[in-house]
Amino acid sequence: MLNLGNYQTLYIVKKTDFGVYLAESKDEAQERVLLPAKQVPEDAKIGDVIKVFLYRDSKDRMIATTAHPKIALGGLAALKVNDVTKIGAFLDWGLEKDLFLPFKEQTCRVIPGEEYLVSLYIDKSSRLAATMDVYKYMKIAGDYEKDDIVEGIIYEVKEDLGAFVAVDDEYAALIPAKEIHETLKVGQRITARVTSVREDGKINLSIRKKAFEQMDGDAQKILDVIREYDGVLPYNDKASPELIKSDFQMSKSAFKRAVGKLYKERKIEIKENGIRIISY
Repeated sequence: MLNLGNYQTLYIVKKTDFGVYLAESKDEAQERVLLPAKQVPEDAKIGDVIKVFLYRDSKDRMIATTAHPKIALGGLAALKVNDVTKIGAFLDWGLEKDLFLPFKEQTCRVIPGEEYLVSLYIDKSSRLAATMDVYKYMKIAGDYEKDDIVEGIIYEVKEDLGAFVAVDDEYAALIPAKEIHETLKVGQRITARVTSVREDGKINLSIRKKAFEQMDGDAQKILDVIREYDGVLPYNDKASPELIKSDFQMSKSAFKRAVGKLYKERKIEIKENGIRIISY
């Protein structure tokens, strides 16, 4: 059986001017697929075996290629959007015919030139298509431990839960909402720290360093913002978490830790109506 969207090693059973026909065995009577002439090895002959990928061409005919697409059936890959049309988006997956991403399979509206994590599936019309609903294709766990620094791509953001991340583009992870103090978007590449690996193998992440490591960076950010206010911040560490997040992209607790550090170092003074840099 010829398997659309997968690699197969097939026999050459017939040669023509426009390519060779391939099948699972040397019996010509079975289902065959064409490998176009420009992809046939020069010394190829009937009876040879060749590894190919099976997809559909622009006329929806199953066809073979010796090229290696960036994704196979059920796999995951971050693919660039080449175009967005009225019917959906088209992705660069390494073959001549772009991969179709229907609107109904998009978890957000995609932008040409940007990359998004997708999986490959066969739609109801027996065509290959992409989907951004990738959670069910994720792998669980891996060799990750607490405090490991990992890289991944965000594939979904839910305000109440957080940002869902594919670590190394394949392992299920989450940045909980309480860890997010800046705008994160689908398709964004992030570097994060593993805060825990749950019993079910799923990974929790933070995009902030440990508190004592993060404090220096937070303190510098606070000084930079105060300078933008001409040296006097018009509120102190009792301000609302929403105001602090808006100005500094950090939690109120992180803000208070960094302000405390600056105060002990005598770089700022704290007043009822604000915070002032001492040496501005």
